[in-house]
Amino acid sequence: MMVQKTSVTVRIAGEEHTIRASAEPEYTRKCAKLVDDRIHQIRIAAGLIEGHKAAILAALSIADEFFQSQVEVDQAQAEGEARAARLADRIEDALG
Repeated sequence: MMVQKTSVTVRIAGEEHTIRASAEPEYTRKCAKLVDDRIHQIRIAAGLIEGHKAAILAALSIADEFFQSQVEVDQAQAEGEARAARLADRIEDALG
């Protein structure tokens, strides 16, 4: 089955880009806005900075956020599994 791709024009760092993606157009716009906002934040924080350097720093910032979120998800999953195991033990003990 072939996934249909749609083209969406977005503005990132003051430039228009046409993105072809299989995702919904609104999702592509949401992703582009995240990148644009992060570049804007970095440019404000760093002052005068070349566009490609701001884009690289934005990508690193987003990657860091992603990996930190993965750690949090993994920890929450481990805690959930531990709680489920303790609950199963308590149920087995109660049932004798």
